[in-house]
Amino acid sequence: MAIVWEDLRRALGSRAPSRLTGELASRAGVALMLRDGDAGLELLFIHRAEHPADPWSGQMGFPGGRSEPGDADLEQTALRETEEEVGLPRGQLEPLGGLDELRAVSRQGAMSLSISPYVFRASGPFQLVPNSEVQGIYWLPLEQLLGTEHRSTMDYAHDGHPLRFPCLRIRGRTIWGLTYRIFTNLQELLYRAGAAQAPLALAPDPRT
Repeated sequence: MAIVWEDLRRALGSRAPSRLTGELASRAGVALMLRDGDAGLELLFIHRAEHPADPWSGQMGFPGGRSEPGDADLEQTALRETEEEVGLPRGQLEPLGGLDELRAVSRQGAMSLSISPYVFRASGPFQLVPNSEVQGIYWLPLEQLLGTEHRSTMDYAHDGHPLRFPCLRIRGRTIWGLTYRIFTNLQELLYRAGAAQAPLALAPDPRT
């Protein structure tokens, strides 16, 4: 069963996104952008550039970043960062809804930072232009991401201990960690709306 725009609107409108409580040093917004592709809906991922100051250096992710004083809210943060990172004007993004706020976890462990994801529909002709923070841009088919064919696990060493995480392996790319958790939240909502298969259960993150 192919996912259509109405499935996304129904799933995202089924409940209000959960929000974290307690004090955090900063908050960030990220954008899950979808478009009509030749074989159905496609979701945009970025390959983050290698940089020693980036906690997610070299990983697959979604456009986004930390809130700045001029942002009206975290949805506007996600839109601003998307325009800065991949050159897509916010006027070509239709808001569809939000996902659950997550506490950020990096290679070093839990951070005093929350991530609020927002889902958008990208429309109209546009050309994406990555900035220096982005090594590559990938539109990946939503149907394949939601299926079982690309589900996998990956091994990762943390503080000298071997860990195993669930992930997606598709077209030579590995989607794991925070990005995987965000995507799984979207998949869970689509599953509850009867539009997708159940997501993999997330193992507790031993770095938190």
